[in-house]
Amino acid sequence: GLFDKARKRPLPPFPRTIGVVTSPTTAAFQDIQNVLRRRYPLVEIVLSPTLVQGKEAPPQIVEALRRLNDYTDVDVILMARGGGSLEDLWCFNDEAVVRAVAASRIPVVTGVGHEIDSTLVDFAADYRAPTPSAAAEVVTPDGAALRNNLRAWSDRMAGAALARLDEYRHNVDAQARLLARLSPARQIQDARQRIDDLIGRVALHTQHDLARRRDRLAGQARALDAANPAALLRRGYAVVTRSDDGRRVTSARDAAEGTSLRIALHDGRLTATVQERELTDPNKAF
Repeated sequence: GLFDKARKRPLPPFPRTIGVVTSPTTAAFQDIQNVLRRRYPLVEIVLSPTLVQGKEAPPQIVEALRRLNDYTDVDVILMARGGGSLEDLWCFNDEAVVRAVAASRIPVVTGVGHEIDSTLVDFAADYRAPTPSAAAEVVTPDGAALRNNLRAWSDRMAGAALARLDEYRHNVDAQARLLARLSPARQIQDARQRIDDLIGRVALHTQHDLARRRDRLAGQARALDAANPAALLRRGYAVVTRSDDGRRVTSARDAAEGTSLRIALHDGRLTATVQERELTDPNKAF
């Protein structure tokens, strides 16, 4: 049936894109964004807006799910709404919504209401979280923990390399002593020269290998920091959305004259109105 546990699918451990089915004006959506920025800033959010209460909500929720399934390649879907009365949450008990969740080709995680609230979509979803914030935490790894793990692995590799080098040195010393006992002086001298060359090559190779690994780890750490949306805003970039529907403006064609815009900067937000729109060839430089 729709609630069969055998139908539940595992969640992707490192999602690149997360679809969100909720109203863009709710506190739940803000909570989800805050959690994702804090835990895993590399992830991209694709909002499929919908009403989340009232008689008109069920068909809009079904359509929001369909859009994500048909037109995006998101790795997982969050269906979220903050707390409310039983009547406020009733749209998530609608049969059409429950069937749409069960039919989704993309894993669905619900975070509807508070921990004490329960709706039918929770049973049809692949995973039920008690709150919208908890749902955002479920679908993302902890970025800080990942960085700590990378540092720990770097330290382990360095320690293993040094231990291996010490082992090589001990083996070389033992061989040198054996040659000293069994070989003429000339052979001993030649053997020691070969041993010294071997030690030098091993040390050089180990140092180069450690340097490459450290550079790779440092590059991954920098990529995590550089992908942080707050860092992009501090470098002079801004996120522009339309005030009426919250859609992101990525082209001059997305905002006609008279459109009200919200501009997010690193230290606050601005509200502006398009006075004039001039379209240019995107292939030509400014």
